[in-house]
Amino acid sequence: MVYSDQDLRDGMRNCIPLVFILLTALPWKAGAHMKLLLIEDDPGIADVMISGLTEAGYSVLHFADGTEGLEAATVDSYDLIVLDLMLPGTNGLAICEALRDRRDTTPILMVTARDSVQDRVRGLEDGADDYLPKPFEFDELVARVRALLRRDKVHKRRVIRIADMEIDTGTKRVFRGSKEIFLSPREYTLLEALAAREGQTLTREIILERVWMDEDSYSNTVDVYIGALRKKVDAGQEVRLIHTVHGQGYVLRSPLSPEEHEPTSAVPVSSAKRAKVEEPI
Repeated sequence: MVYSDQDLRDGMRNCIPLVFILLTALPWKAGAHMKLLLIEDDPGIADVMISGLTEAGYSVLHFADGTEGLEAATVDSYDLIVLDLMLPGTNGLAICEALRDRRDTTPILMVTARDSVQDRVRGLEDGADDYLPKPFEFDELVARVRALLRRDKVHKRRVIRIADMEIDTGTKRVFRGSKEIFLSPREYTLLEALAAREGQTLTREIILERVWMDEDSYSNTVDVYIGALRKKVDAGQEVRLIHTVHGQGYVLRSPLSPEEHEPTSAVPVSSAKRAKVEEPI
């Protein structure tokens, strides 16, 4: 059975059990430990998709506004993005373009009622990896999600290289030149987050809330771990990679990195005032 937008909205309003809809189409716990970002402005459709994908074993973070969804995609890492085309704030095509311009290779599945050939071609050209027109069957949605995740797993770069530093994200081993650097789990998570966003400033708040998922620690906890990372990564090195951005946070960049992006924070930062990069004392 195919469920249209109106069917899904009516189902939510009339309290039709979601279990009936979901169990007719969804496989069981297929995507354990995979984190998806859903950007969809229709609350009824979003609720059903969240419930269904969660039932399939995926962890789902949802935003109804395109601008907020784009910000979330730039400050955290996701295994896949499910993206509506027509959104308030920033539309789906603009989100695709912005992410690909940042060299973000996260798979994007565009789900929209606009299903003309021209719409599909433009979505794919602007960076979407697949295009699913509404109405759709849930088993097809999950099948496409699975296919994109499999494809990404095969092609995903496992080694991040910045200057003479290498981070193997599969084995979680770090090398600076020929020397292996041994890090605690929290130190490694922080270093990988900075390296994955080379040239982009991460605020203390973002590191606590989005990287470590720890809102209860004090912000100076980040400073302590940055200090420990510097001792392990930069000490005795001619080229320092970890830098402090005064009043904002921290950035990892090599001498050949492009100019830093604006700081990433929970609150938008004015682009009229660019922060100064300070070397550690």
